[in-house]
Amino acid sequence: MSDLDQRIAEMVAVARSVVTYHGDPAKRAAMDALYGRFIRPGGLAFDIGSHVGDRVASFRRLGARVVALEPQPGPAGVIARLFADDAAVTLRQAACGATAGEITLKVNTANPTVTTASAAFVASAAGAGGWEGQVWDREITVPCLTLDGLIADHGVPDFVKIDVEGFEADVLAGLSRPIPALSFEFTTIQRDVAFACLDRLAALGPYRFDVALGESQQMTFGSAVDRDAMAAHIADLPHEANSGDVYAVLAKG
Repeated sequence: MSDLDQRIAEMVAVARSVVTYHGDPAKRAAMDALYGRFIRPGGLAFDIGSHVGDRVASFRRLGARVVALEPQPGPAGVIARLFADDAAVTLRQAACGATAGEITLKVNTANPTVTTASAAFVASAAGAGGWEGQVWDREITVPCLTLDGLIADHGVPDFVKIDVEGFEADVLAGLSRPIPALSFEFTTIQRDVAFACLDRLAALGPYRFDVALGESQQMTFGSAVDRDAMAAHIADLPHEANSGDVYAVLAKG
């Protein structure tokens, strides 16, 4: 594929993501109801792995200030245009990880939502059911920030959403203090990453957990469970469940 063909393919894929993630009013309402459990007007939210900004939009509808991290130029450009006149949105075109510096992303041109900094994620997807045809066809080097650094720059967030395709545990490794609430994505091809995230959060503070599968925006348990119960639930999920988001809330008292 020529450079021009690659750029065109990426533009088409990003445009498809904009329609998919911003074009469904019912989905927007469900998303707002879910995140409204954690975010209040005047609060602060971090969106780590913002893609084309559907969660940024939800957090803003809920009245929060938002710090959005998106390292890919195409999706970051969408966010920049959508929120160009919104002073409550700060876009950082960077990845997030355990240490600050630079990091290499493996880009999936045809499906940029699964671009990743994790070689293990790419290896796990190879040959896995439901992941057929996914190709990571180029690499880019981008700045890498940490959650600790973002907190130093912007303050302690009320909520952090982490969706970075198998790099979630690395992001949490860059956090050295408990925060009130967060979510992290997991996949059934890399359950070990989810377990590592649960362990990291348990080391940081007394977190309790719930989970929403896929893009359902619906919690599974309805009341928070402990680390072991969540780990057992993820371990028992069928491969076809594919992905979900674990929600962690710091217990009070």
